[in-house]
Amino acid sequence: MTFQQLLDGAEVLAQSGNPGVSGVEYDSRGVKPGSVFVAMRGETSDGNRFIDSAIAAGAVAVVTDSAAEKPRESIAWAVVPHGRRALARLSANFYRKPAERIAITGITGTNGKSTTAFLVESILAAAGRKSALIGTIEYHVAGKVLPAPHTTPEALDLNRILNEALGQGATDAVMEVSSHALAQQRVYGVPFDVAVFTNLTRDHLDYHQTMEEYFSAKRVLFEGCGTDAPRAAVTNLDDEYGAKLAEFSRKRSALVLKYGWARGDFHAKQVEITPRGTRMDLIAPEGKIAVFSQLIGRVNVYNILAAAGAAYARGCNTEAIARGIETLARVPGRFERVDCGQPFTVVVDYAHTDDALRNLTELAREFVSRTASKARVLTVFGCGGDRDRMKRPLMGEAAGRGSDFVVLTSDNPRSEDPLSIINDALVGLQRSGVKYSVEADRRKAIALATSEARPGDIVLIAGKGHEKVQIMRDGPHPFDDVEVAREALRAAGFECEKVSASAKA
Repeated sequence: MTFQQLLDGAEVLAQSGNPGVSGVEYDSRGVKPGSVFVAMRGETSDGNRFIDSAIAAGAVAVVTDSAAEKPRESIAWAVVPHGRRALARLSANFYRKPAERIAITGITGTNGKSTTAFLVESILAAAGRKSALIGTIEYHVAGKVLPAPHTTPEALDLNRILNEALGQGATDAVMEVSSHALAQQRVYGVPFDVAVFTNLTRDHLDYHQTMEEYFSAKRVLFEGCGTDAPRAAVTNLDDEYGAKLAEFSRKRSALVLKYGWARGDFHAKQVEITPRGTRMDLIAPEGKIAVFSQLIGRVNVYNILAAAGAAYARGCNTEAIARGIETLARVPGRFERVDCGQPFTVVVDYAHTDDALRNLTELAREFVSRTASKARVLTVFGCGGDRDRMKRPLMGEAAGRGSDFVVLTSDNPRSEDPLSIINDALVGLQRSGVKYSVEADRRKAIALATSEARPGDIVLIAGKGHEKVQIMRDGPHPFDDVEVAREALRAAGFECEKVSASAKA
């Protein structure tokens, strides 16, 4: 492929040279002889600073979003108005436009994206289709599970994944699409077949500033980012923003499906939630579907409805929808139980907003009320550093009002002082009137909560879910809430290994 062919369709202000190219990179550390280096400004760094490093590594061409950069001798050059849009076009061209050859379902919203994506993937598998999954927890490609550095990857990585999936016979891809990715145009030029909206609650306002800006970013998925609007839109009628999106999509998408607890094209009847799972009648356009899910809680009813709507839009029949929902046993870090034979329940969950904490503690309260009359909800949580400070007291109050005892600790403090973050959350926690303890060391906090638990209680370890590191001022440190909880239970005399072995048998 030549440099000129690679630039086809990109917005180019100036261009010179036309060498053959063997790859595209936006990180200078990945450049090899024959590569094109896309130098673009990001939120925290500027790739233009690394142009000479990329050339030294063998780059034969540079695409830059900085008019101030001067062409280098003997290097092909292109100046573009928007780095990420250019990266998207070049990446699509290099991999022969894989997004146009696979049906993509995009899922956006504050909460529920990961579980909904896992459910859609499971339904597609039940319908006999191969798919790729790209999201917060992990990526699934051709039977391989890959780590997920970003909920929605940069365009180069996305096109590489989709191309690999196509090579393995995939017909579908299921993507979580974050508000950051939409605002930054990481999915520019990606034609989504189905767009799904779960809900919108306060989050990421350190980046978006206002709820309206946050919503505007989410809406991009439904209007198209350098493409036509999705063929089908699936939105949550019980969320005010979801209702707005349904109206917004009415004249843009050929098919608009709405879901809600008791209304919409997809809704639920005869819902029975038990500690073993959720049973309900799922009312769909083609009639009633009797559904059992191993996932529990009101929030998962919504996730099931969203996934059913998306799968229906992709042409899956009612049998595949029911079978796919029942097959999915767990989603890592989403109400994930840690069982070492202890007489109380320990759950790890990703809840990291006040709304998610309310949903989690409500589910926990319902869970224990079915097992023991005086059982308690004990919650371990913290707030992320370098993020929206205003949500911290809201999270503290939500955790306190839903729990009987709270251990306030660190989440990912990043560059901030953990005690300063804790003090912000403490305001809301004290307002709730709950009994609490403060322990900045998350490992000690988890051990404290499990040591306080009595038979029948539930211990919620909230905030980090599937994450395998804790991000501190000096960088990431290995930390897995599930494993740390197991360590605490082992130290208390419970035998996790025996339980794990019997669970696998």
